Amino acid sequence: MYRSILVPLDGSSFSEQALPLAIKIAHQSGATLNLVHVTGQYTFDPIYIDGVPVIDANLHSRARDHARTYLEHVRERIIAETPMSVHATLIDIATPDASNGTIAQVLAEHTASAAIDLVIMTTHGRAGLTRFWIGSVADGMVRHSCVPLLLLRPESQSQVIVPPTIRHILLPLDGSARSEAIVEHALALGHAMHARYTLLRLVMPLIVGTTIPFTASADFDPARTQQLQAEAQHDLDRIAQQIQLAGAHADTRVCVSTQIAATILEVAEESHADLLALSTHGRSGMARLLIGSVADKVLRGTHLPVLLFRPAISEPA
Repeated sequence: MYRSILVPLDGSSFSEQALPLAIKIAHQSGATLNLVHVTGQYTFDPIYIDGVPVIDANLHSRARDHARTYLEHVRERIIAETPMSVHATLIDIATPDASNGTIAQVLAEHTASAAIDLVIMTTHGRAGLTRFWIGSVADGMVRHSCVPLLLLRPESQSQVIVPPTIRHILLPLDGSARSEAIVEHALALGHAMHARYTLLRLVMPLIVGTTIPFTASADFDPARTQQLQAEAQHDLDRIAQQIQLAGAHADTRVCVSTQIAATILEVAEESHADLLALSTHGRSGMARLLIGSVADKVLRGTHLPVLLFRPAISEPA
C-alpha cells in the first residue's frame, strides 16, 4: 500500500489533471498526498537586456509568493472536497544553496529524500518554454526518478476531468528481471484500485539457424519460434501464480510479433485495458524485446495512463 504520493504542479490546468486520480488513489490507500511546485529562474518570464535574461530579485520574490499561494489554494481545495492528509512543498532552485540541476533532477532528488512511493503527473502542461514545465519534466523524470511514475495524457481544458477507472492493467514483459521489476509496483496500484491483470509476452520470430529476428526476405524458423513461445508461456504462468497468491487475478497472453510497440498498443485496445505498466529498461539483444526502446513509443502512442519504473538491477545482457 502507498504511504506517500507526489503530484508535481506547474500552475497550469493541464498539470492539475493528475489530481483527481492521485486523490482517489491516496484516499483509497490512506496515503499522504504531496503537492510540489518548483520555482526558479526558469519558471517565470525574466527581464531581458540585449537578449540576455536578467533575474530581478523583486520579480523573483513575487513569483515565489505567487507560487506558494497557488499551492496552498490547491491544498485547501482538495481538503475541502476530500478530507485527507495533503502537504504542499515549494522548491526554489534559484536560491544560492539550492540544487543546480534541472527541474526533473530536483524533483527526482526530492522524491528520493521524502520517501515518495508513487509520482503521478501529466505528460505535458501548458505551452511555453519558461513558464510551464510539466512536459519536459515528465520526460526527465522517466530517466531520473527512482520511484514509479504514473503518467496521464491531459484532456482538453473544456472537459470536466474525472479520475480514470483502472480495473484492468496490462503488463508487457520480456523475460528479464529488469522488466519484471514493474510487477510489484503494478500490484500496489492494482491493490488500491481493485484491478485485474493481463501479462503480455511478445516473441520475435527467428531466422532458421540463428537468433536473428525474422524479416520478410529470410527463412522463418517455426520450430524455434514455437519453442520460444512455450518458454515465454511457462515464464508468464510463474508470474501469474505469484500475482494470484497476492490475491489478484492474472491472465496471460503470448504473441509473435516483429512490431513490439504497435502490438502492445493493439493488445491494450483489444483487451480493453485501462492502464499499461512496464519497466523503462528491459533485456538487451536483437532477438529480444527491448522494453527500454519501446516504452517511449508506447507512452506517446496510447491515450491510456502508463505506469513506468526505472529498475536499478544489474543483469547480463
